[in-house]
Amino acid sequence: MEIKTVGVVGAGTMGHGIAQVFAAHGFDVRLADTSDAAVGRGLAGIESSLERLLAKEKITAADKTSTLGRIGATTDLATLAGAELVVEAVTENLVVKTELLQTLDRVCGPETILASNTSSISLTRLAAATGRPDRVIGMHFMNPVPLMELVEIIRALQTAEETYRRIHDLALRLGKTPVSVRDSPGFVSNRVLMPMINEAIFALHEGLATAEDIDTVMKLGMHHPMGPLALADLIGLDTCLSILEVLQDGFGDPKYRPCPLLRQMVDAGYLGRKTGRGFYRYD
Repeated sequence: MEIKTVGVVGAGTMGHGIAQVFAAHGFDVRLADTSDAAVGRGLAGIESSLERLLAKEKITAADKTSTLGRIGATTDLATLAGAELVVEAVTENLVVKTELLQTLDRVCGPETILASNTSSISLTRLAAATGRPDRVIGMHFMNPVPLMELVEIIRALQTAEETYRRIHDLALRLGKTPVSVRDSPGFVSNRVLMPMINEAIFALHEGLATAEDIDTVMKLGMHHPMGPLALADLIGLDTCLSILEVLQDGFGDPKYRPCPLLRQMVDAGYLGRKTGRGFYRYD
């Protein structure tokens, strides 16, 4: 069955970015969230992203119009029943994702592939919660989705080879570079990235240097395009904490213990760019 219509659940930063990329490549997209306000923010984010691409002459005005025209908004998951693929991009929490996938399993057609944008949670556990474990797979996009080339494709233990091939080929159609990753806590990207971010937070916590200077060391000394603390703000400090907890729980290794400062920041509601304050302040 050819994939023509794609549902995206979760209209936040990752979700609306995923919806934008699918729509820009000719797919009909249904963007879903729990409220009209949340969906509205997601649509506004897509329009803003397209405006930036238009200003940089990466797309034309006609491209912007056609992309927006392919995206429909909904708060009713039942409207995703006819989609050949549904991608969930909700908060990085096992219970939340499991309950959502179980709902999608009930409302979607039996051939629909359910993909998770999880950045650390076991796909095998998520797949086992559904009645179609062979058609559950991970599509871990990078942020910002319209600009970043990589997609980690994670196979649950139960994922069928046909499901994998279809999603691999789909990623290529989106102009992405798919990398096949075995199901393991944090996969490859966050198993490598999060300990580095966490260590940068420890360095700040211990007073080794300011946030600006820690980031400067990594940008100028290691040629990173963005420092680890600024990157944590972009990802979301709550998401960073959730991923580190998954790594610590999954491996039972104290090297993944989240820095106490990170927990304090999350407790204070300083989650990074999305709240206007993290390790830096944002307008």
